[in-house]
Formats: sequence, C-alpha cells, structure tokens
Amino acid sequence: MNACPGPNGFNTQPTTRRSFLRQAGGGFGMVALTSLLARQGLLGADSALPNPLAPKSSHFPAKAQRCIFLFMSGGPSHVDLFDPKPDLVRLAGQPIPESFGTFKTRRAVAKNKLLPPCRPFKARGQCGMEISDFLPNIAQHADELCLLRGCYGDSVTHPESVYLMNTGTILMGKPSLGAWATYGLGTENQNMPAFVVMPDPSGWVKGGAPAWGNGFLPATYQGTILRGGESPILNLNTPKGVSAQQQLATVNLINQLNRESLPANEADSELTARIAAYELAFRMQSHAPEVVDISKETAATKKLYGLDNQTTAEFGLRCLFARRMIESGVRFVQLYCGDTNGWDGHSDVDGNHTKLCAQSDLPVAGLLTDLRSRGLLDSTLVIWGGEFGRMPMSEGSNGRDHNPHGFGMWLAGAGVKGGQVIGATDAVGLRAVEERTHAHDIHATILHLLGIDHTRLTYRHNSRNERLTDVAGEVIKKALA
Repeated sequence: MNACPGPNGFNTQPTTRRSFLRQAGGGFGMVALTSLLARQGLLGADSALPNPLAPKSSHFPAKAQRCIFLFMSGGPSHVDLFDPKPDLVRLAGQPIPESFGTFKTRRAVAKNKLLPPCRPFKARGQCGMEISDFLPNIAQHADELCLLRGCYGDSVTHPESVYLMNTGTILMGKPSLGAWATYGLGTENQNMPAFVVMPDPSGWVKGGAPAWGNGFLPATYQGTILRGGESPILNLNTPKGVSAQQQLATVNLINQLNRESLPANEADSELTARIAAYELAFRMQSHAPEVVDISKETAATKKLYGLDNQTTAEFGLRCLFARRMIESGVRFVQLYCGDTNGWDGHSDVDGNHTKLCAQSDLPVAGLLTDLRSRGLLDSTLVIWGGEFGRMPMSEGSNGRDHNPHGFGMWLAGAGVKGGQVIGATDAVGLRAVEERTHAHDIHATILHLLGIDHTRLTYRHNSRNERLTDVAGEVIKKALA
C-alpha cells in the first residue's frame, strides 16, 4: 500500500503501474507512457475517469447516426418561402378580417394591412410541394423534404425563441439539443468534438452561446465553436518553439495535477470536463487540420457548395465543413445562417430574404446533393428552420414582424419520409391550425430518429429528472419513413 497526498490529506490506495510511472523520475515515465498512448489513439483512456464521450447504445435501433441542424437565425418568413396563401394575395392591402380574433405581436402590427408574398410559389418535384422562387435550388430536393407547416412557439422575441428551438425552453441556461444528443449517444470519433457549432461570422445569433450550451449537463457536452476561413479552430496550432514532446509533457502535468484535485469518485465536475478538454485539444492538433483541409476536394464539389461565388462562398464553406465533420464521426453539427439580425425582415423583407436566400439556397442544396451522392444522407438527419416565422400583415410598408404562432421547418435524410407536408397554418399564415408541432414535438422526433426515447433521456438536477422535452412532446409519426 502507498500513502499518496490528496486534496483532503492522505489517501491510502494500492500502487498501480500508472501511479508508479507518474511519480518515478519526476513524472517522465508517465510522459513516455502518454506518448505511446497518443500514438495508439488511447490518450485519455484513464480507468479512474471514464470517458464521457465514449459511444453509448441507443434505446432502439437508430435511423440517423448523426445530425446537421441548419439554423436560419432571425426568423425566416414562411409565407414567403414554404407556405403559399392565395387568400393573402386576394386580401393584400386590407386589414386582417376580425374573424381571426386577437393575437400577440411584438410591434403592434395587428391592425396593419396584409402584405402579399414577395415571390410566386410553384409545385416542385413529383410530390408537388409548393416552394417559392426564393429557393430554386432547395426546391429541387422537394421529394426529399418533410415540410412541417404547422410549427408554433411560445415567445415573440428572439432570445427566448432561439432558446426554445435550441434547448426546449424560453429560459436561458438549459442544455441544448446537441448537448442532449451527445450526452445520450457519445461520439464516434474521439479525436474530434462530439458537438460542433459554426456561428455566422458576421454576428452570433441573438441569445448567444447559451443556444449551444450544456446547461446543467456536464461541461463536456457543450458545443465546440468552429469558424470558417483560414483558422477554423482558434489556437489549434502548437506555438512556435514548442515541440510536440514539450506540449505533451505540459498537458500531462496539468491533467495529473487536476486529477489529484478531484474529490473521490467525482466524474461529472467542471474539472473533469477541463481534463477531457485538454486531452481532446491535444488529439485534435493532429486530426482536426485534416478534417478542415478542403484542398483535396474536387473542383466540382467546391462548385456544388458555391465556393466559386463570392455570395455563397462563406456559407458554402461551412456547409462543406459540416459534411466533412459528420464524415469524420462528429455526432451533431449546427450551422447558423444570418448575422445578429439575419432573417429579421422588419423592413424590406423582400430585400432581406433575397440576400439571405442567395447566400444559403445553393449551399444547402449542395449539401443535400453531396450527402446523397456519398451515401451519407441515409444515416444523416438534416434540419432547416429558425426561431419563428413572420406575420402576414406588413410592418411599415414592406416588412414583417415576428410570428411564433405559425411557421415552417423541414427535415430530410435518415429515417424521414420525404415529399410530404405535415400541418398547416390558417388562410393567411397567422396561426398553426392543423397537425400543430411545438418545439417539444420536433425535438422528440429528432431524438427518436437518433434512436433515443425522449422520455427516457433524463438527467438528475435539483432533485428532478430533467429532460429536453420537459413533460411534453410527441414524436411526429407521419414524418417517419
């Protein structure tokens, strides 16, 4: 037996080979062992600290192994993109009929005149799904889309609605969808983060980082930021003058001291997450550069994502990164399209959506095409949507206010029955009235496709078994293939 100093005095425990190497020769024996483990891809595999990101069994066979969530920040207008309303054209310029009753708006636009759609709608694909001319490239994939036209939320403001669609509640500080998925399933690639987030470089979504945070889940499960451009992952490269051996020794020493500071049997603390983060960062230095290196992509692939066009290049690059991430085993990837204001067309909704659709339509269609051609779409769930839609009446002369009462989203890929529309808003697109789908239902469906029963994915917090869908949510069975 060996008496080893701990945070609360001396703990009596048997000497292990690792503890001997850690103490012998000033710790250089452990450095050598760590080097060998790193070469074998086993760095961080410490029996005293189970890997929280190790792959976990799903509740039942999963249709989707991974997920890409394309979040249109700011609130895209469903009545201009995916939800044609002939009555909105017929009644344009008139107040909304009194028969629609009272409803909540953010900027007192309820009595304003109805504004017709900015673009015509056309039947697309063999299914005849009506999609507007704003999205000619996504429209080519109509037969792969499951369009949810009866979505609704709980708030008329951006941050609360962003949190609802990302975390299942309008309150800040709850775990995000990506964090829950990672907590439930782990990851297939221990050299990359399980949950990657790519914000719009022009500005983060309103509400900020809590939209992809871990909330009360262990910090290991929060989203890792990835950027476009020449340095997608900040501070990834080893500083000049520091060798790999030096850095390895530093990481090992820091984690050794951190482990000695852990309370007995502590596995889910912030310190544990920090230890895992140091080890993951070290492994990423050799693996991540290859994942974000697109130099070997063909010219045809780059063109597919719009990298040859200044308008589409930025978002197209992030979409290409998304494909490369899930190809490398990342579990959940989330892309935000739109700066701080994004799709928030309070004035000139036509100009606003013309700009955002031009940036995103081709890359999103390219992503679907590329996933399909590589055989990845059958195992990857793709989601498109924002925090809410927009009002059918005008704000000013040519804008639209927020509308959480009715809007649209779509799903495609693994386990999704494409070429169909589920739900409907009323005659002018104000409220969801048929087969209504709340964020809880959407989240329950996403988890179901990932092989998770949303009622069984829980975490004990403040003496309550918390879950993403709280005490609500039903799987949208019609959406399932």
